[in-house]
Amino acid sequence: MGVELGNIIKAILFSLLFYVVPIWAAEHNAPKLDIGKGGQCVEEPQWMRKNHMHLLKHQRDETVRKGIRDEKLNLKNCIECHASTRDDSVIARDDSFCVACHRFEAVKIDCFECHSGKRKSAWLQRNAK
Repeated sequence: MGVELGNIIKAILFSLLFYVVPIWAAEHNAPKLDIGKGGQCVEEPQWMRKNHMHLLKHQRDETVRKGIRDEKLNLKNCIECHASTRDDSVIARDDSFCVACHRFEAVKIDCFECHSGKRKSAWLQRNAK
């Protein structure tokens, strides 16, 4: 019976050390983001943190392959809300909305190899005649 209890305690400690502590640490060491204007997103923040890449890929496929453009799920709308109010970009600085999280998670960001990371409305305002 003592061996079984020892194994249970070891299993609990192992779980805490390798599963709970890293999750807690990640949440408490999250990068500081310049969220731009922010506000109400198309989904809850927790959901977006986990699933935004799937949403973007799905919308990309719908737009590119089927010609269906959903204004609600448009990348331009994401940039309009989350581009910094200092430089109108989601990728210009280390604390920019997209860059900070992707660096923290060590994930390559490739959206902006084709798309602009700048807020269009700010450009239009500066260049209005």
